[in-house]
Amino acid sequence: MSYYKTWIDRSETVVNKQLYTEYIKKYYSMEEKAYKTILGAYPDNKEYLEGNAKAMASKLGFDSETMDIYVGFLDGIKTSLKNADSLDLESIDDDSEVKLDIDYEKLFYNMLDAKADWLYKMPEWKNILEDDLMKQITRDYREANMAHSDKVGRNDPCPCGSGKKYKNCCGKKN
Repeated sequence: MSYYKTWIDRSETVVNKQLYTEYIKKYYSMEEKAYKTILGAYPDNKEYLEGNAKAMASKLGFDSETMDIYVGFLDGIKTSLKNADSLDLESIDDDSEVKLDIDYEKLFYNMLDAKADWLYKMPEWKNILEDDLMKQITRDYREANMAHSDKVGRNDPCPCGSGKKYKNCCGKKN
């Protein structure tokens, strides 16, 4: 079974709740360590982003027993890659060549979207993105995820243009 198939089976199927919870906790812990390593070494982090899958995984703290979790990490970061189309997760084995061309602004945005505060609040981000840019990305995220409604409220101006409140005009019950 491929590492990706194992990752999907173990991360999306709950047969034993305790084992599932332990697996997910291990993933989050290893994911955080990997991001700290990658972000902390920026801009000289090429050794963590390019090369043989098993060697890269090892440098990021994954061993032969956790290669499925490494592929899960790749699955999570894939949407933040400039070269996402070239990363075929299902075919990754120990000898696969992997290259991660990270779009750091998109990665930060995606961490906000995942509500992964333990990741987007890492101090390592300060070496990569300026505070103003992180604030702007956060504003953009919030604006994009703000609830919007086309429904006219009873105390809103009537859309017919009369100048009256909707409840006293077109919204008045007969």
